[in-house]
Amino acid sequence: MGKKYNIVDLFCGVGGLTHGFKTEGFNVIAGIDFDSTCKYAFETNNNSTFLHENLITMHSDSITALYPGKSLKILVGCAPCQAFSTYSKNKETNDKWKLLYSFSRIINDVRPDIISMENVPNLLKYDSGTVFRDFVANLRNLKYHVTYSIVSAQDYGVPQRRNRLVLFASKFAEIQIIEPTHKNNKITVRQAIGHLPPIEDGVEYKNDKLHRTRKLNPINKRRIMATPPGGGWRDWQPELLLECHKKESGRTFRDVYGRMHWDDVAPTLTTQCIGLGNGRFGHPEQHRAITMREAAILQSFPENYQFYDPSTTMSTISICRHIGNAVPARLGQVIAKSIKKHLEIYDNE
Repeated sequence: MGKKYNIVDLFCGVGGLTHGFKTEGFNVIAGIDFDSTCKYAFETNNNSTFLHENLITMHSDSITALYPGKSLKILVGCAPCQAFSTYSKNKETNDKWKLLYSFSRIINDVRPDIISMENVPNLLKYDSGTVFRDFVANLRNLKYHVTYSIVSAQDYGVPQRRNRLVLFASKFAEIQIIEPTHKNNKITVRQAIGHLPPIEDGVEYKNDKLHRTRKLNPINKRRIMATPPGGGWRDWQPELLLECHKKESGRTFRDVYGRMHWDDVAPTLTTQCIGLGNGRFGHPEQHRAITMREAAILQSFPENYQFYDPSTTMSTISICRHIGNAVPARLGQVIAKSIKKHLEIYDNE
């Protein structure tokens, strides 16, 4: 795409969305995020600049100045979605939804030619839909053509059951997301991570520090050994059950202590995706939870994606947060392909 189309990625994290655009040949000028620990991964894997800024207070002129003169300006981003997520426990105190209003403010000032926003589907319902309606109304008041839809990432080659809200806005015409590429040929867990070297729980693979998994205590080791592929705690003998599972209220937690199935897609990856008790994150065959590298691949990051500077140390918690919060790289590529197709039709300059 040369230098004609230039992108700034807001709330960029470690670069899942940016990587999708770079794969499609777009020029990503910069990614902006409040979390400085994302800098190494973003810059190393994407050959782009990371700006450590608070987008609530960052002046829009600084963003406008990033774009070269006479270039077509594309602004993309995924405002942190914890407030909108069904996993969020503190919706009443979590004010991260305000970041979407910051996104709107920046759009008002920068006036990009094309915009894309990705988030969780629950944003459509959060606060009775007010936050999302305000975002769309602002775009339409600025005369953008707006489209949005709920996208199933597995239909586009992400080996994971992950539904996302994808919005496009353009000065030219409506942007339609490309047709599903894997509607009838999902990429399975086996296809995604089945080739990785087997390891024991608590062991690190010598050639990849991210291919390591937590050590299980004896009772959890027995639990994973008693769990069939695709199964969970309902398959255990009574002596393995947690007290909460014995209560009527505990029966609603179907997906904790579950195993993945080789021939299915993975469940939705979260920031706690290497914890056996935090979801259906047990390896399909080996008696352990998945590793950070396996989680990253299931998020459709390339196998060689670097998440931390090897000359330093970074906590497992931070890396898992980066992986779980990321836009799947392949979904980023789908968003980029959709915009590219749009530009081929409507940009005649």
